[in-house]
Amino acid sequence: MSETIRPPAVAGSFYPADPEELRAMVLGFLGAAPRDAASPPKAMVLPHAGLVYSGPIAATGYALIESMRSTVRRVVLLGPAHRHYFVGLAAPTTDFFETPLGRIPLDRETIRHIARMRQVKMLDAAHAAEHSLEVHLPFLQTQLDRFELVPLVVGEAGHDEVAEVIEALWGGPETLVVISSDLSHFQRYGDAQRHDRATADRIEALHDEEIGPGDACGCVPIGGLLKVARRKRMRPVTLDLRNSGDTAGPRTEVVGYGAFVLR
Repeated sequence: MSETIRPPAVAGSFYPADPEELRAMVLGFLGAAPRDAASPPKAMVLPHAGLVYSGPIAATGYALIESMRSTVRRVVLLGPAHRHYFVGLAAPTTDFFETPLGRIPLDRETIRHIARMRQVKMLDAAHAAEHSLEVHLPFLQTQLDRFELVPLVVGEAGHDEVAEVIEALWGGPETLVVISSDLSHFQRYGDAQRHDRATADRIEALHDEEIGPGDACGCVPIGGLLKVARRKRMRPVTLDLRNSGDTAGPRTEVVGYGAFVLR
């Protein structure tokens, strides 16, 4: 059977379509990101807007996985649906996801395994135009060597349903979990800062039930991760908390971004 590929949907809009320009942009963000001496993360919550806006914040998380370059062999990536309505979590049937930096193989065996779960469905339509996963791929391609991807778009689902899938995929040090989410949307700069700080406090306190769609577009995948973190006695740490008014946009209506790690 021939191999199937999910081509990039937002190259040229959310990030450069030219591979050299894209590589330079990602490396620039990573080079400017602070590093800490703590152990590498098991899971992260990072934003997914156009890279000129959210890239510097996402890079504060991705900069920390450089030491995991040869360790991580599987990335579990969950993000909210923006383009296609459905119930549950959607996995793709394709063999590869592609960006201008190349192709990423999907972990087909693992995807077949979780497809047996009642809340997981095979639905390429949920992935076709979705940006929430795609904008993370250039960072992963830059920071990791060979890895396979388990990409899941989260539609109408409960925190418990997402948590069950994350638990099934948790694995060991070979597996990195990334949740894709922006924070508040289209508020004035000062209002967004206060709103996003309150959301960050709830994430750090593992209060998934207090985080709703107005706080984070990826509130459901975040909630699922926080439930798992609570069971595993993990504590999220905020690395970065900024918005589009801090990076590349005006301050009249901003979108909030946060970078959170769990170890």
